[in-house]
Amino acid sequence: MAVILECSTTNPHLELIDEVKKYMPEENALYNVAELFKVFGDPTRTRILAGLFYHELCVCDICKIIGMTKSAVSHQLKVLKNYNLVKFRKQGKEVFYSLADEHVVLIYKKALEHVLEEKEEEI
Repeated sequence: MAVILECSTTNPHLELIDEVKKYMPEENALYNVAELFKVFGDPTRTRILAGLFYHELCVCDICKIIGMTKSAVSHQLKVLKNYNLVKFRKQGKEVFYSLADEHVVLIYKKALEHVLEEKEEEI
């Protein structure tokens, strides 16, 4: 278990505080970041993102990969789409999903690297 260290003094570093405050995003932006992390926080949506990290997939493919119904997968894809994490393209009657852009690829990749790195430290 990690130990949380606290300051043993009550002397804030005012210059540092002022500098950091200049760069802090507005509350609305921070709220949106928190909401984005909530979307990533759902295991089903993370599994969908993991599949899409490797390849563009149709709903039926995603259903088979994660073992869920078409209705459940469609619902989760709608949430991911609403947060601009996935995009889609139609090919005839099929709809293929992929990660929306390089930002999403990077967020997923870095999160996975971080988790795998932590596991290596535990061994």
